Amino acid sequence: MKPNISFSFTANNNNIQVETEKKNNVMEYDFTTMNKSGDIFALAKAFLSISKMTNKKLQKLCYYAKAWYLALYDCNLISEQFQAWVHGAVQPALYQKYKQYGYSDIPKFTNIQEIPEEFLSFAKEIYASYGHLTGDELERINHQETPWIEARGDCKPWENCSNEISEESMKAFYRKMMV
Repeated sequence: MKPNISFSFTANNNNIQVETEKKNNVMEYDFTTMNKSGDIFALAKAFLSISKMTNKKLQKLCYYAKAWYLALYDCNLISEQFQAWVHGAVQPALYQKYKQYGYSDIPKFTNIQEIPEEFLSFAKEIYASYGHLTGDELERINHQETPWIEARGDCKPWENCSNEISEESMKAFYRKMMV
């Protein structure tokens, strides 16, 4: 059984604090019955069912969902990889799907019957911790974190980069952040 852990996240003046708390009521996530192709889009719909948001914010929330799931459960929530772009962690196929919105909000997704309950539950946990932040604030936080920094390598801050962010780096970094 996997422990259900809640997050508390605060970011003030570049000070990042994450608190985790094990809960007694354990919820298991079972992804064995899901079709792995397109999982990033189901996860995105889960976040969009909570609130409308920009593509940048959606990217970062999906990234944090993947990273925290790896850290907590030692397995993948989604199979798609994120890359270390100039504006932080980005999943290219997801970016392409929503780039038409530019800096505007992507509308709220209302047909939650299309979204696996496992994604809805975990998206709500991540949103409770990170959802109050803007896409720009999430970008600034992401730029201070080891997985993105390592993936960027020697790239200058303004240079395009398509290097993948290592899942092992994500897992190790977010495990260290657990209090």
